[in-house]
Amino acid sequence: MNLPLCRFPHRLPSSAFWLRRLLMAYTAVMAALALVAPAAQAQPAAAYPNKPIKLIVPFPAGGGGDTLARLVMLRAARELGQPIVVENLGGAGGNVGSAAAAKAPADGYTLLYGTNGTHAINHAIYKSPGFSVRDFEPVSQLTRIAAMVVVRPTLQVNSMAELTKLLKANPGKYTFGSAGNGTTSHLAGEIYKSRAGLAVVHIPYRGGAQAMTDLMGGQVDMMIEVMPNAAPQAKGGRVKPLAVTTATRVAGWPELPTIAESGLAGFDVSAWDAIFVPAGTPRPIVNRLNDAIHKALADPELRAQLQSRGAEVAPGTPEELARHIASNMTLWGDAVKRSGAAVD
Repeated sequence: MNLPLCRFPHRLPSSAFWLRRLLMAYTAVMAALALVAPAAQAQPAAAYPNKPIKLIVPFPAGGGGDTLARLVMLRAARELGQPIVVENLGGAGGNVGSAAAAKAPADGYTLLYGTNGTHAINHAIYKSPGFSVRDFEPVSQLTRIAAMVVVRPTLQVNSMAELTKLLKANPGKYTFGSAGNGTTSHLAGEIYKSRAGLAVVHIPYRGGAQAMTDLMGGQVDMMIEVMPNAAPQAKGGRVKPLAVTTATRVAGWPELPTIAESGLAGFDVSAWDAIFVPAGTPRPIVNRLNDAIHKALADPELRAQLQSRGAEVAPGTPEELARHIASNMTLWGDAVKRSGAAVD
């Protein structure tokens, strides 16, 4: 039985032929991607935000920082056209929430409320805070926050000068409370002690609210606490305000003198807060958030609310915030060294 022979071409295409075909296909695909890529990159920023945004506040709910964050960012949400949902992740002086935010996707849908505590003090006082300032893109500073010197209502002093005189005459007898080792209230107290040459016993608490409660109850004698926490208690007559820590008087409390006016020339200590996003967030998204925050802080009603709490609005560019953080790390780092404070 004779089977027909299969006929093959006399010559198969060479390997060079197939290589040329592959190169042509590759070139066509890359050309198409080049046309699509700019549009793909622009689209997230142009469409941002198109869903709710999460704001991590690394402090317990109801505290001064939490309240201030909500005041500003819920107003900024109106500018963004999307709700901002606050998630409180307190612990380790703000380290727990900050570390969680650092691990979030860099897409603008997770923000961090940071402070001089989280982004300056903690890196001097904790061996391993769990995050680095390089893990974040600065967006904008929100406010500059004065601290207030307050004493228990039954302490027989009515001015900063009288307080300094009393403490100097009774070394080791009186106490000052703080929100914990290495917090703004602790280090501000240590700076005051050092500048005035005082021996006052430090009593650290687990949070400013607990320290303030004991101050109102007379268990500690004094505290230098940020004004969002101290001002409401002072207005209610539950503690006695004596001075503010900034170089100039606070707009919402013009009758209250500064520590510098009261005998310690050059005394100037303040806290601050700001908004951050994870490193790598596209700059157009950072700019969008920055613009919304600036518009929120321009609202006269919001500014009045903040001033009544001792917070002065201080919006700026991401670059200005980065420079501010760098200088603050030196300032508060030196204060930590002088105080000898340490947290494992």
